[in-house]
Amino acid sequence: MIVRPLGRVDYAPTFDAMVAFTESRSAQTPDELWICEHPPVFTQGLAGRDDHLLAPGDIPVVKTNRGGQVTYHGPGQVVAYPLIDLQRAGYFVKEYVYRIEEAVIRTLAHFGVTGHRVAGAPGIYVRLGDPTGHTPLPQRPQKRTQGSPAPEPDFTGLGKIAALGIKVSRHCTYHGVALNVTMDLQPFWRINPCGYAGLQTVDLSTIGVAVSWDEAARVLSNQLGALLGP
Repeated sequence: MIVRPLGRVDYAPTFDAMVAFTESRSAQTPDELWICEHPPVFTQGLAGRDDHLLAPGDIPVVKTNRGGQVTYHGPGQVVAYPLIDLQRAGYFVKEYVYRIEEAVIRTLAHFGVTGHRVAGAPGIYVRLGDPTGHTPLPQRPQKRTQGSPAPEPDFTGLGKIAALGIKVSRHCTYHGVALNVTMDLQPFWRINPCGYAGLQTVDLSTIGVAVSWDEAARVLSNQLGALLGP
């Protein structure tokens, strides 16, 4: 997989470039991983509702074709866009999402933080009161009996540290994952993050981890590279 560090780039042309890359790639095109950060922008997924944009103000809103609701991108956030041919890699979308989340969990572990999954809510979360503790969450994904309803996400005591939104076209992925490192978190209060009113968003600096954007990007890139292979 070719890793392309893009630096700080505007969201809309990066989105257009991902679409163009995916539409033009062939079965022989190498997979790529784009690593970047964006100037302040709110992005709305296909399921995005305007009432989740509480007070966007001067921050632009871009509608995209990824899954999910509204989220925020801004300086101090590592954004990773894996452009993977899943058919060639040999695994399906559910496994792909699991591997991305696992890469974030392992990245957080590298910095001494325990990341958690929450049943019914993609992304990675940390315990606000004990970000380094290893006790499993009661609201973690667990095996359900056949026919049982999907659980309602429970964010009690948690903050979201990484958001996930993907698109798959002709077995090929784009969009990706955003890990909060050291940000101005105020814009997250101007939306319902990922469609959940009152969901607290955190970054590594908020929970006491001092790490540079470059170092976080390096570790996340390495973990994605290791986990997204065939």
